[in-house]
Amino acid sequence: MSEALTLPTRRNEDFRYADLNALETLWPIAAEPIAVAEGEEGSLQVMLEGDAPVARHLVITLAKGAVFDLRVLSAGPVYGRIAIDVRLGEGADFTLGAAQLATGSENLEIVTKVVHTALNASSRQIVRSVLAGHAVGTYLGCIGVERGADGTDAEQSVRAMLLDRTATANAKPELEIYADDVKAAHGCAVGELDGEGLFYLMSRGLPPMAAKRLMLQAFLAEAFAGAPAAQALESAAQARLEAILS
Repeated sequence: MSEALTLPTRRNEDFRYADLNALETLWPIAAEPIAVAEGEEGSLQVMLEGDAPVARHLVITLAKGAVFDLRVLSAGPVYGRIAIDVRLGEGADFTLGAAQLATGSENLEIVTKVVHTALNASSRQIVRSVLAGHAVGTYLGCIGVERGADGTDAEQSVRAMLLDRTATANAKPELEIYADDVKAAHGCAVGELDGEGLFYLMSRGLPPMAAKRLMLQAFLAEAFAGAPAAQALESAAQARLEAILS
């Protein structure tokens, strides 16, 4: 059996937190190529929903000056995984906004590899997770900047909100930089709802659950700001949030 068809183990960093039993029912995962031509623009919205395990692998290539906007909502499959490989040409621009909402024993994963191959490309990744019960939410993301890719502007913003102490958030943002004139940054935080923020909203007359819901909605909306289908994504995220909070 070829290496591509062999089920990975936890020794493979990209599958360190995967539900291998669920993954086995989906393996191998077919790559889904997306190519955006020079100077063209594209967008895609991906929703991972339902009760059955689901896994996808997007392979995105952006030519010179191409623009691509990708938004992902992973909302409740027992096991949901999306791997995203991106290569940016000169002056290309890539945006990823993703949200994960899980409860029970659900296991959700986002794994990204965004590589800047040429001059003056930019990328942004915003990932927000809301986790309850014994759910696991994972983000493994690497930004690569190849030699000669000066003028790169890349960033990752990763935040997870734990509604129960029994939930688990795994996050590993990485930078691999081989060029000099580069602006690259990543930020990662895992925590609970801000008590002072909740108190402020309740002091203005909101019931505790309504205050909590409002803060979480605003938190998730950050992943979809500016998306072509922001309203539909936010509505689907809110519906899943209601199910988790009920």
